Amino acid sequence: MLKLYNTLGREKQEFEPLSPPSVGLYVCGPTVYGDSHLGHAKSYVSFDVLLRWLRHGGYRVRYVQNITDVGHLTDNADSGEDKIERQARLEKVEPMELAERYTRSYFEDMDALNIVRPDISPRASGHIPEQILLVEKLLEKGHAYAADGNVYFSVESFPEYGKLSGRDPDQMQAGTRVSCAADKRDPRDFALWKRAEEGHILRWKSPWGWGYPGWHLECSAMSMRYLGETVDIHGGGLENVFPHHESEIAQSEGANGQTFVRYWLHNNMVTVDGRKMGKSLGNFVTLKDLFERFPPPVVRLYILRSHYRSPLDFSDQALESARSAHERLVSLRRRLGNAEGEAEGASDSLRQRVEEFERDFAESMDDDLNTAGALAALFDLVRDGNTALDQGASQGDRALLARTLDGMGGDVLGLRMEGADAGGEGIELLLDVLGEARAELRKNRMFEAADSMRQRLEEGGFSVRDLPGGESRVDPAE
Repeated sequence: MLKLYNTLGREKQEFEPLSPPSVGLYVCGPTVYGDSHLGHAKSYVSFDVLLRWLRHGGYRVRYVQNITDVGHLTDNADSGEDKIERQARLEKVEPMELAERYTRSYFEDMDALNIVRPDISPRASGHIPEQILLVEKLLEKGHAYAADGNVYFSVESFPEYGKLSGRDPDQMQAGTRVSCAADKRDPRDFALWKRAEEGHILRWKSPWGWGYPGWHLECSAMSMRYLGETVDIHGGGLENVFPHHESEIAQSEGANGQTFVRYWLHNNMVTVDGRKMGKSLGNFVTLKDLFERFPPPVVRLYILRSHYRSPLDFSDQALESARSAHERLVSLRRRLGNAEGEAEGASDSLRQRVEEFERDFAESMDDDLNTAGALAALFDLVRDGNTALDQGASQGDRALLARTLDGMGGDVLGLRMEGADAGGEGIELLLDVLGEARAELRKNRMFEAADSMRQRLEEGGFSVRDLPGGESRVDPAE
């Protein structure tokens, strides 16, 4: 039984969807005003594994992840400039041109990481009518008030405000880092709709004049549009618990009178020397720059070595370790080849070991997506798989190993194992060819040439082993 840590209950809870086998999953997407960085990768790899594991378990998941292209202000609350408009002005382009460019960039990076694309990627700018209707509903129910072209949510009208973050509403300052706006009745209140000042490009006509939606409002409107009034799982970064997700709950439940989200999941951040990685702090590493040094599957494996709720400290040393681990996966998968044949022909002893690996893997995944534990089971499989091949594994053994490796490592953890394209830079293919060439020399009794090849390879820092059945294996020296 899958257990997930629900931020709302502050404990691991058994996952039971509202209408099984259907599951509604909503994850807060990026604000597209720059290239994605490693912090984005940690978040979206984490929720990608959740999606894969749910579908592996037979659930029919509708996955919605928004694109924020308007309304996210520079103070992450109710004040400052729109991040899209500000960056567009700096780059001297239209805001939607900028949003389009970085949206494409975002999906390029996510595709490289083998992240399954959402079923629906709604844009905030494309759902203004739904957001206006939600504001009108909140006004009708007394949860909001209009003031000089702005519309605010009244926190006082929703006594449960603070239940997600655990904050005392009486001690809050509306989730802002600036002084209270003069037209607010209460400093805790947050903007649902903002009046567009003169010269503001991103604006729409509304019952309250020309303006644009508040950042919190967007996710409520889009999740309701595609997943209904109650969502099974809502995910996002830990930094979004307050005020973003707290405000989503208030406006959604205030409008509909029922539970907005049943399970709240939050991933922790990437840190650099103990400090959060982020664009505003200037200590971020873009994925495009990172991919020039470490192939995307290596970056994905590096992320999966940590728990999604734990911080991940960035270091080249950790990424180099992930590179070595990934090369072990690639090496085994290449040795297995196409592995044609029926896995039913595998030996009883190997079958028993594989069942143990799959059990350990599933137990880790069901324990709040413990990917570190799942990787441990996967590399136990790699160790025993190489041993089986060294001892002359049958075709049935090979088929079973390939199927299990592809299932655990590929289908669930999303790790590509294609060799050169996956980061081996062609070395794995070259070593395989050398091993095959040496085996052919020995088969034709050209022992002097075979011994000369061994000597030159070992002098170059490689190990050479002759295996049962006449196969030769060449590996980097330990």
